Amino acid sequence: MPFTPRLVYVTAPSLDEARKLAQGILEERFAACVNIIPGVESRYWWQGKLETASEVTLLIKSSAEQFETLAGYVRKHHSYECPEIVSVAAHEISPGYRSWWDEAMMKPSD
Repeated sequence: MPFTPRLVYVTAPSLDEARKLAQGILEERFAACVNIIPGVESRYWWQGKLETASEVTLLIKSSAEQFETLAGYVRKHHSYECPEIVSVAAHEISPGYRSWWDEAMMKPSD
């Protein structure tokens, strides 16, 4: 089944939470791969104040077709009131990696 590749960025407050989110996302087949990138310093506005936090970034290889389901999963299992969930189109992908991504996005029953 063809799909539209998307890179989805999510931040988490800890490595433990990032790992749990990644595991669930992969078990549900909402993504082909999740990179967990620790040691991110985030600076942002929250409730009228400038904040700084140490976070972990998840770079999720998913699809436009799975985005709403993936975002719902993240909102349900994330500890933040307003988690970052940002999707970016992947316009250019090497053929071999695209082939793997296609295969990895298929559920076993597909």
